[in-house]
Amino acid sequence: MTAKKASARREPLLDDLVVSQRALLPEIHARVRARYLPTLPTLRRDPEPLDGLIETILSQQNTAPITRRQFAALKSAFGSWEQALVAGPDAIEDVLKTAGGGLSRVKADYIWNVVHTLSERGDVTLRDLHALSDEEARARLESLPGVGPKTASCVMIFELVRPAMPVDTHLHRISKRLMLVPATWSAPRTEAWYASALANTWAAKYGYHVSMIRHGRETCTAQRPKCAACVLRDLCPSAELFLSIT
Repeated sequence: MTAKKASARREPLLDDLVVSQRALLPEIHARVRARYLPTLPTLRRDPEPLDGLIETILSQQNTAPITRRQFAALKSAFGSWEQALVAGPDAIEDVLKTAGGGLSRVKADYIWNVVHTLSERGDVTLRDLHALSDEEARARLESLPGVGPKTASCVMIFELVRPAMPVDTHLHRISKRLMLVPATWSAPRTEAWYASALANTWAAKYGYHVSMIRHGRETCTAQRPKCAACVLRDLCPSAELFLSIT
């Protein structure tokens, strides 16, 4: 039997397993919420979502303390995003480097291009997002240079307190291990599936997102996952494999 024929024969089995696992999503959701986030916090909409967008940019491949330090340094150095625009990407890069953290040049260009685009469209602000529908707000965010679905979703769920489902490395890894999505799927494709699979409310999507991130950091880690202590062990097709090699 050729490799191509063998792959074709295995694919329906994989599809069947994914379908059966997706039926468990409500139970998976309930368990991780009970374990990691039994009570939802009360979030306030950010008066200036541009701040949240820039913090999201800074958070990429950065720890939370470094992200907060860089953001505070930018605010202190420039006072406003209009002043950062005038100062230019080199000045932004210098501030980020002084504050510590990686990819300073890339992030400086990213931030400057976003602010520059907003200035060309009118005011350097994203306050108008609050008056838009969910679909309009997302489209406006994704129209900015370098802002993809995940970044837009982060701003939607945390700054605008709107339903969105950012899929980070933790959530994507767990989704594949639970076989809720095929192993070949990209993070954007996984995010698109969750967008329709979970209830379209902020509470449902925020609760699942935050719980799964904590689950990925504390239990379903990239290396040596703690399957024996996992609240999803009996629902996870990958658990016995990991247990057998530890």
